[in-house]
Amino acid sequence: MNTSQNSFVQYEKDAVYKAIFSRRDVRTKFLEEKIPGSVLARILNAAHHAPSVGFSQPWDFILISDMKIRERIKHSFIEEFQKSVKMLESDQERQRKYTSLKLEGILESSLNICITYDPNKFGPFVLGRTSISETGVYSVCCAIQNLWLAARAEGLGMGWVSIISNCKIREILEIPDYVSPVAYLCLGYVSEFENTPDLERSGWLRRLNLENVVCYEKWRVHQSEQWSDLKDEIARTDFNNKGK
Repeated sequence: MNTSQNSFVQYEKDAVYKAIFSRRDVRTKFLEEKIPGSVLARILNAAHHAPSVGFSQPWDFILISDMKIRERIKHSFIEEFQKSVKMLESDQERQRKYTSLKLEGILESSLNICITYDPNKFGPFVLGRTSISETGVYSVCCAIQNLWLAARAEGLGMGWVSIISNCKIREILEIPDYVSPVAYLCLGYVSEFENTPDLERSGWLRRLNLENVVCYEKWRVHQSEQWSDLKDEIARTDFNNKGK
């Protein structure tokens, strides 16, 4: 057992897991309450302390409060949403369910944040990115997750708007061509956090059981004598209700 001064005591562990399991992709129930600068600074600092390939820190955080800008972004969402609805024309029931979902809070949230990826921040050579170029974007995703968990700990809801045109985002926010928008986020205080993710609650999809996504030594190998203790532990522990 690790008893060093850097180890977490139980209540600290509980707090980390609470943030993970109660985090939600929030699109509704935003309140008209301004986010204090001290809170916003803390969660941005948490995002900025994410791991990054070669310590490249390839992210930038564009904060957007201007409603005229947000209205232009919302228009892009509407255009892209209509395109996605047409993709479901052969499945009327699924199309009906899809159109009933609330998928963004661009105008209702207190703040919008666009997080970008700059592959050239410290020059063309990035330690660790030479074989897998995608590790730069993966680093930005780590920053997004840090932001999400810190926001949840601060009582802020956050939603990721992915039905949107990156070309339009670049144009509206004046982002250079070599920089990639990775996430467009809606952030704000909410009246409540749901116990279950929206898409699971609506019946769109369900959470897979942990035992069905853990593989042993090779792809999609779910049986292994070597890993039997772990497999038994996963099977007897009710992990499947943790993330709801």
